[in-house]
Amino acid sequence: MGLTIGDLYEIPPSEATFRWRSIHMLTGTSAAIAVLFVHSVAITYFVGTSRWCKEVTETYRLDPKPLQRSAWLKRKTFLKCVMGMLSVVGVAALGAASDPGTGGKATAEWASIHLGGAFLGLAFIAWTYYRAWLNIVANQSVIQEIVEAVAVIRRERGLDTEPQTAVTSVPASSEQ
Repeated sequence: MGLTIGDLYEIPPSEATFRWRSIHMLTGTSAAIAVLFVHSVAITYFVGTSRWCKEVTETYRLDPKPLQRSAWLKRKTFLKCVMGMLSVVGVAALGAASDPGTGGKATAEWASIHLGGAFLGLAFIAWTYYRAWLNIVANQSVIQEIVEAVAVIRRERGLDTEPQTAVTSVPASSEQ
């Protein structure tokens, strides 16, 4: 999109160039927020599921290996998500450095650096999404392993393993 803006560095830039610059900045900001949101959801998923794994493992006194795998996956994913978040901040910073509206000197020289950073950032963020997805899939198998171990224990103890159906009853009305 930035390639279609026009020449921001001509004096004065055209009205259409300013309009495309605004659209480019809003789209970039929206994309950055979306990247931060997706990574935040992945981090939140791992915080919640690793806590669940810990509580269930301790409650049922299960083998700690699945818990350790879940914690390892969380740490591994957290690092990648933070790196993805920082890369989008870096791309935005390069964009700000190339904006002639800031009044900075040599902003035109930063435009090609911003373009390269945007392409590299996009590829890197896509890679972090892919790795987070693979780690989420791996964590799902850890969760399934814990659920199966709990089901075995509950069957051995004669506890209900089937989900309870909700009993709905209408409370008797009290007359005054």
